[in-house]
Amino acid sequence: MAWEEWEKLKGEVTERHPAQMRLNQLPVDAGPTGSGGGAADLSVNQDSLGRIGSAAYDLYGRLKSDGGHARTSTSDAAATLSVSGFETGPAMRKVHDTWNSQLKTLVEACAHISNHLDYSAAQHAKDDEDIKTSLSVSRISEYFK
Repeated sequence: MAWEEWEKLKGEVTERHPAQMRLNQLPVDAGPTGSGGGAADLSVNQDSLGRIGSAAYDLYGRLKSDGGHARTSTSDAAATLSVSGFETGPAMRKVHDTWNSQLKTLVEACAHISNHLDYSAAQHAKDDEDIKTSLSVSRISEYFK
């Protein structure tokens, strides 16, 4: 959707339902965290990002190794049961396949969380540094001359 199209649709909705169109804000009378002032409702703490990213990475590693053990065990059990003529062999194969699929999804999610938080922490640090260097005292003084 193009930006112009979004703005047009947003305007149409605002005209029809003005009280319902509040993007990224609360009503002024919403209390101390509303759009009328007060404390910010979003903040980033580098230490928290680091701890969560580290926990996600640790979980990723444990799932990858320990999840592999369960995958091997269920595969071996499915093969043995099937060869021995037990009807539970194909059912165990289904358990194995389901486990593989869900484990892969969970491992990928942990890796994504860890990578994203590492990126976020680095990007916030870079943004902070850019702000510090671009808003030096001499730079600010230029605006008031």
